[in-house]
Amino acid sequence: MNFITKLFAKEKKLTIDFCEKNLDRFLTEDLQSEYSTFLSKKNIEYKEYQCQSRCEECKNSPYAIVNGEFIAAGDSMELLQKLKNLQSDKK
Repeated sequence: MNFITKLFAKEKKLTIDFCEKNLDRFLTEDLQSEYSTFLSKKNIEYKEYQCQSRCEECKNSPYAIVNGEFIAAGDSMELLQKLKNLQSDKK
């Protein structure tokens, strides 16, 4: 991609859906500010749902639905890293 194309290329939005119960279960206080910083970026849209009817996944690991795709991780830090990687892939 040439410089001009990159300069004017529109960043694609990343739409992330979270389950409130899953966040309550797995998101630690020390990571809350990192999540907040990441989620406040202009190309990130997110929404928290009371329940997403994914109870088995919700009990076992932190997850998010990103642009309709289910993303799970071993812990909240790993999930944040996966989200950041997806965001950098969208640029």
